[in-house]
Amino acid sequence: MTNLDDLGQIKKFDKKNMAGSIFFLKDQVKSAWQASKNLEIPSSYKGVKNIVLAGMGGSALGPHIIRSAYDINVPFQIVHEYGLPSFVNEESLVIVSSYSGNTEETIAALQDGIKKKAKIIGISSGGVLIEELEKNGLPYYQIDTKYNPSQNPRMGLGFSIAGILGMLVKLGFVEVANERIDRVIKTIDESNNIFGLDSKIPDNEAKNTALELMEKIFIVLAGPFLAGNAHAFANQINESAKAFGAYFLLPEMNHHLLEGIYYPASLRNAIKFFTFDSDLYEEKIKIRMDLSKELLNKNKIRLFSYKIKALEKDLAAFEALTFSSWASFYMAIAYEENPGLIPNVDYFKEQLAKRSG
Repeated sequence: MTNLDDLGQIKKFDKKNMAGSIFFLKDQVKSAWQASKNLEIPSSYKGVKNIVLAGMGGSALGPHIIRSAYDINVPFQIVHEYGLPSFVNEESLVIVSSYSGNTEETIAALQDGIKKKAKIIGISSGGVLIEELEKNGLPYYQIDTKYNPSQNPRMGLGFSIAGILGMLVKLGFVEVANERIDRVIKTIDESNNIFGLDSKIPDNEAKNTALELMEKIFIVLAGPFLAGNAHAFANQINESAKAFGAYFLLPEMNHHLLEGIYYPASLRNAIKFFTFDSDLYEEKIKIRMDLSKELLNKNKIRLFSYKIKALEKDLAAFEALTFSSWASFYMAIAYEENPGLIPNVDYFKEQLAKRSG
């Protein structure tokens, strides 16, 4: 197993500079926030009754964090498919998000939104999506990818979160002051110092988590405002570490998952739960988290936790995101995998294109 304190060994496997992309998260946030403030959006977009975001994989992780950690004042739904919900109409805002700009499901959702006469805005680094938005005279934020050297969508979440937040602020659907973004950037910077490459074991909790969860089926538990972070962590574990990861949320998991920990009999040796703990959870969620841990321990199901230090929800979400980005990165290195490659997903897309004609 690779020594996670050995920079030479880390560079041996991190051939696409995923570590660089994680370090640049704060620069992604800063550049996207500034760019979104300058975006020209028709005033008619301010009158919509609901928001639907269409995106897949890493291109939708940022919106999941926004929906969980921020108070959006109209219904906000995220779809991961080719079409849009039947309720979408001229009073809907549709945000199409594809880092590459070539995601077929998102392009199809764009066309569906045009047919439904929705108000549409896009976010992408280029590709077909930008071409289609331009052709139809629709506004968009085009990502400057210099702050994501790995070019992996899941490593460009600063663009996604701050870019879409900026759009929503501009349209009056959420309140986020410039000072809050400054504090987010400071939180990311502090977290990078704590979890980054120069921070050694055993003081680096991201490295400790990666080592604790290796060779186990990985299940994330989190409360409501960290739902997007739980989703992102599971995705990062899948893509970066090439490991099985999934997530469940409180309070819903208490109504079914607690009975699903008996079989198969080998489960106790194969599985490990990870909890995002926070003092910001409402009291009922804190009690549920404690009871969930008690029951898991009682049934000899192992678990590991990270206690978030930030005491404001937006800052906590970015602390959790920085932590999970590093932890999944370190797990990949410990497995001696290149965290920037996704060979199975690439193969699937190639074969899908061939079979779809």
